[in-house]
Amino acid sequence: MKIKQKSFIIFALTLLLSNPASFVFAQTNNTNNPVPKVLSHIRTDDQGNLFILTTDSSKLTVSDAEPGNVLSGFEGNAVGTKPGIFLDFKNENLNGTLFFGLIHFSDAKYPLPVYRSAAGKIMQGKVLVNFQALRGNYDMTGWEDSGIGTIGFRVIDNNGNFLFDGKVSFTGTGPFTVVNTITSGPFINLTNPDGVTISFTTSKKSVCEIIVADKVFKDAEAVYNHEIPITGLSPDTEYPYSLKYGKLEQNYTFKTSPLPGSRKEFVFAYTSDSRGGAGGGERNLYGTNAYMVKKIMAVCAQEKVAFAQFTGDLIGGYGTNADNMLLQYRNFKTAIEPFGHNFQININMGNHEAYIKTFRDKERRYRVSVDNFPYNTNSTETLFASIVVNPLNGPESEDGSKYDPDKSNTDFPPYDENVFYYTYDNIAMVNLNSNYWYTPSAGDVKVVGGNIHGYVMDNQLEWLKNTLKTLEKDENIDHIFVTIHTPFFPNSAHIRDDMWYNGKNDPRPWIAGVKVEKGIIERRDQLLDLMINKSSKVVAMLTGDEHNYCKTKIGPETNIYPEDYPEKKIKLKRTVYQINNGAAGAPYYAQSEVPWTPFTTGFTTQNAVCLFTVEGKKIKMVVINPDTLEEIDDLEF
Repeated sequence: MKIKQKSFIIFALTLLLSNPASFVFAQTNNTNNPVPKVLSHIRTDDQGNLFILTTDSSKLTVSDAEPGNVLSGFEGNAVGTKPGIFLDFKNENLNGTLFFGLIHFSDAKYPLPVYRSAAGKIMQGKVLVNFQALRGNYDMTGWEDSGIGTIGFRVIDNNGNFLFDGKVSFTGTGPFTVVNTITSGPFINLTNPDGVTISFTTSKKSVCEIIVADKVFKDAEAVYNHEIPITGLSPDTEYPYSLKYGKLEQNYTFKTSPLPGSRKEFVFAYTSDSRGGAGGGERNLYGTNAYMVKKIMAVCAQEKVAFAQFTGDLIGGYGTNADNMLLQYRNFKTAIEPFGHNFQININMGNHEAYIKTFRDKERRYRVSVDNFPYNTNSTETLFASIVVNPLNGPESEDGSKYDPDKSNTDFPPYDENVFYYTYDNIAMVNLNSNYWYTPSAGDVKVVGGNIHGYVMDNQLEWLKNTLKTLEKDENIDHIFVTIHTPFFPNSAHIRDDMWYNGKNDPRPWIAGVKVEKGIIERRDQLLDLMINKSSKVVAMLTGDEHNYCKTKIGPETNIYPEDYPEKKIKLKRTVYQINNGAAGAPYYAQSEVPWTPFTTGFTTQNAVCLFTVEGKKIKMVVINPDTLEEIDDLEF
């Protein structure tokens, strides 16, 4: 769901009505313009400040990045003292409570901090963790004997808002010394028959070691963000691994994937939309519904899934401050972390991952937001790539496309790690991005340029075409799933956008002041033609965005058009399913009436996780409410 805002188009229409013959945006002669050429009407003044000027001389300027909670404030500011650890969150306006407790890494497969009833009082962003509360009967990790350990802590402000879950490792028994800490991870990534990549973040630049099958794998140099490839292993085999960082060590297991085409039975999970929900507590851990995410991950662990796929709206997002966005991302990753130690959780983007640059007038009546730039270093796409480890087998960008205004330079954001595919045994999971180069209000696109919500652009479409051709020829692949955040066929609040826009085909991207040829429904039909008519292996589209679960049968008998649709209609040759599961904790949406409603079943606003059991040519889906473990729906493909 997009944030509520007064679209700039309202402002534009006001000007148009008052002066219909001359409604254009004023141009400037500044030639030293850092604005990407694909955008329109954004200029710089003599001091290099960005602005948009209207014909009545109203000036919209870039809003300052929103203040508030940031990841850097909660990390890297821990100091050992005689009674414990002193934390400074670098925020004088932060007052509240800090719960803390030891983490026993060898006591459980999915270790979590166990909070003590004793709590610290946060005053002006500062708090002392007094280890007296963790001694004696409360020392369940043996730190008093070993002189080493890790605490977990939770920050709650005076309004009861959950802000951050963190970790600090220490040595000593008093006085204490803060030492290198794994602040996020480890996570299993890029699982293959030969090995995996293990990623994690440390509080200090360091070289860390991972021991697997008596082999040592380590960083090439000291880094904060670690991605260590583990290779030379056997397929379909479970391996214990030890992660060593200084005097500390963590031990978990992972399993390599089978050889392609083995056709052994396995289970994978699918869900999306975990941004903060209602109900208090962990249901909104500053940007993400950590309560429901952990419930979903626990079901995945219980079912021994080979991997989980999570497609978009991990967080609240729509931020102008990268550090604030990173805090929200960290809270999501902390929720999945205990389970991500042992199996792969693949994540991709939705619209709420938008990291934006926003222009406002002085009265703050109107707002224009675009994907942040420069695109190669400071965009939605690059920020997302900084927190994931996904395959790098997607297209490069939309550069070189028909509408690229300058084919000698980079004008678009990268597709790195937000469009990709991976395989596991006899299935392929193709990840698309329908919020690439996203301008948050459809009305603003005609003014400043950008992509609309739900649209797959030309180079990505061509990549999908070629990828499906490759997978179609692969004898080891029996089933293809295409996952994308926005439904092809929305059933609820997003009938006003996604790939439907209330049945209007006109919405589409604008590039350098030019609208692209294909409208949203035409582009949807091109996608359907590739997946249904030109592929025999695509069995389902896994979507989200709408905060509910349902399945929609898409085939020759399904009505997929509005009345009096003027464009060419596609004829579908076979039947597939759209499995929409945006029920990972975001606020729910009830069902709406659309042409394909008779073909939609299983609709529920309960939280849900889809479990797919793949056994050779057969697939069975069971949908579970992770809160109650009730079975919601099922389907055999």
